[in-house]
Amino acid sequence: MSKPPVISIVGVHAGQMFGDAAREAARSADVVVGSPRHLAHVELRSDQRTIELSGPLDVLLERVAGERAAGTRVTVLASGDPGFFGIVRRLAECFGSDALEVHPAPSSVALAFARIGCCWDDAVVVSAHGRPLEAAVSAALGRPKVAVLTSPNDPPEKLGQALLAAASPPRSVIVVSRLGEPNEGLTRTDLEGLAGGRFDPMSVVLLLNSAPEPRPAPPTLAWGLPESDFEHRAGMITKSEVRAVVLGKLDLPSSGVLWDVGAGSGSVAIECARLAPGLSVFAIERSPGDAERIRRNVAAHHVNVRVIEAEAPAVFGSLAAPDRVFVGGGGLDVLEQALAHLRPNGQLVATHALVDRAAAAWRLLGNTVQISVARSSAIADGFRLQAENPVFISWGPRT
Repeated sequence: MSKPPVISIVGVHAGQMFGDAAREAARSADVVVGSPRHLAHVELRSDQRTIELSGPLDVLLERVAGERAAGTRVTVLASGDPGFFGIVRRLAECFGSDALEVHPAPSSVALAFARIGCCWDDAVVVSAHGRPLEAAVSAALGRPKVAVLTSPNDPPEKLGQALLAAASPPRSVIVVSRLGEPNEGLTRTDLEGLAGGRFDPMSVVLLLNSAPEPRPAPPTLAWGLPESDFEHRAGMITKSEVRAVVLGKLDLPSSGVLWDVGAGSGSVAIECARLAPGLSVFAIERSPGDAERIRRNVAAHHVNVRVIEAEAPAVFGSLAAPDRVFVGGGGLDVLEQALAHLRPNGQLVATHALVDRAAAAWRLLGNTVQISVARSSAIADGFRLQAENPVFISWGPRT
């Protein structure tokens, strides 16, 4: 039995295919699959059939599978680079990568950055097309250079509104629409203009820092830094040994949102940003003096941490939902509200010095340990151990 033919996937930009192999794949196909605007740019033979790329994708995949099983050569036309948030993923899941032959055109993101004369090898690219907008917002927060692919369900203005609601810092915004078409558009604005405007939903939104920032330090495997590495108020800092355990219990993801609630010196937030530079880290602190101290510590450690000078838990509703939360003390109401805002399968870690508060945290989160540390101090020609106050660490997920 002969092997079924490969499925060719050809990227199209401004009506053009890139390379002789791409054009030959379209010319030699028995069946060409594409949207009406892409099919209009293909010179079809009299014996070539077409399938319009519309409606439920599962139905289309069944038709492609039937054609291929019958030995028919199928070519699928798609916008730009079909392997970049495109149809290649679904076709590979259905038929396997070995069954595909991909001929890409320039991606919409590459073209958008090209339009503004900007490199994008250091950009974060996220999609709100067929994916939750909240995930795109979380990935975009705090990154210096971001491209977001928008959609009819989540157009650019909705992205702008979500970023403002998530307390995003000011950004320079470029909305690029209809790339390569006669009515291509490019609009420069800010987050307020993005949120209040009306844009083509099928756009690429570029989010750039308004002012250049120092490049963050690369990820590190060192954690539990000594207290002397941070400016703090009269010893009001999570001790290094406790902090090391807290960081382990947080189980930091490579991206997402982290809250450090009642941040104090900001030591936990700063270490999280050092360990996982892709995280969007918010240090929440109500004291103006402590908030300013956190800003100095952030600058000294060259990390991206957003300081939110506000009262917890009242401020929680104005921030992007977190994937991880650290609460360095406080009452049960803060823990309950933090847990309520945590994303499903997120992790919350809290520290307490008092037994009754630790017991309440254990009932809420399900796990508690006590950390007792004794530190050496010199005496005569040797040393003695001096006990620090024990600390309770509680942790648990939102299920």
